[in-house]
Amino acid sequence: MREDIELIKRGTSDLISVKELEERIAKGKKLRVKLGVDPTAPDLHLGHTVIINKLKTFQNLGHQIIFLIGDFTARIGDPSGRSEVRPVMTREQIEKNAKTYTDQVFKILDREKTIVEYNSKWLETLGVDGLLKLAAKSTVAQMLVRDDFEKRYKSDKPISIVEFLYPLLQAYDSVALKADVELGGSDQKFNLLLGRQIQKDYGLEPQIVLTVPLLEGLDGIRKMSKSYGNYIALNDNPNDMFGKIMSISDELMFKYYELLTQADLKKIKEMHPKEAKAALAFEITQRYCGEDEAVKAKEEFEKVFAKKDIPDDINQLEVTGDFKVSDILIKASFVSSGNSARRLIKQGGVKINSKKIDADTESKNIGSDFILQAGKRNFVKIKVKS
Repeated sequence: MREDIELIKRGTSDLISVKELEERIAKGKKLRVKLGVDPTAPDLHLGHTVIINKLKTFQNLGHQIIFLIGDFTARIGDPSGRSEVRPVMTREQIEKNAKTYTDQVFKILDREKTIVEYNSKWLETLGVDGLLKLAAKSTVAQMLVRDDFEKRYKSDKPISIVEFLYPLLQAYDSVALKADVELGGSDQKFNLLLGRQIQKDYGLEPQIVLTVPLLEGLDGIRKMSKSYGNYIALNDNPNDMFGKIMSISDELMFKYYELLTQADLKKIKEMHPKEAKAALAFEITQRYCGEDEAVKAKEEFEKVFAKKDIPDDINQLEVTGDFKVSDILIKASFVSSGNSARRLIKQGGVKINSKKIDADTESKNIGSDFILQAGKRNFVKIKVKS
């Protein structure tokens, strides 16, 4: 049991409470573990996978996973972390987005062992009477404890009554599903704790709350979100996925390693950042697009990057057909002697058309025009005369 608890705790922000979790697992209970996602855009993204991977941990341990698509709550929009009212989505938009979710989530979860639910199933039939009874279980003061609501209230920004209903409807999902555990990002803590309270009010055992850190998006500032447009979608084409990961900062890269992989972070920090980032981009692209596509994406990125890495205004030298690369390095003033040239070639610091050369290449007649690179910043365009 101790190993199970440690697996569940790893990479979490909050676990409320560990004692309750230990007691339920000790009883041999198969826990009903819920994760709700609103289909506010057509794609799941890497930010979602942090918590979906945790859901997979519970599944691997034999518990019952419930993947809840919030097709009803998406009409309101989760106000968590929002500084303004969300635009209202149409039923058609929500249904179209929801269709893509299950195929994407089963890139991680076991389809045969996962229950998929839609909260319109019980929220549409709740009725005015049921909604009033639910709303009576919380207060305006309780809602204003939420950091985002409090900030908007103090700055005189509008908060709709509908937004107050969102946490209550999410809490009612836990009642309808009789959830033992609910997962969410750290910004969901208020909603998940409210679920505990509402379950008690309906005579149920309160759910255990587990939150994970939020994954920042490509801007490195705000959480990865479809609404902010700073996300990497699971359905991105391989080239886009690889390129987006390569665009993140070195600092953010290490957080991605921590939250998205099982890699040894100590070893990652010993790598050159560019090498580590390329390895991360390959691993993530391989996971969601397959190895062949990841290889192609890596090659395409290197090809494009190499082109971008070559300045437009480089000098040109003319050489005869029986030249040596070491002689050109000296002639271009990149090195001061033949020994220095040969040493640089041996160290892998010389490239022809973006490909490293070795001592054998140095002594061969290359026979066509090319770009010679020495180190990171020294380039010369070679015109070969016959």
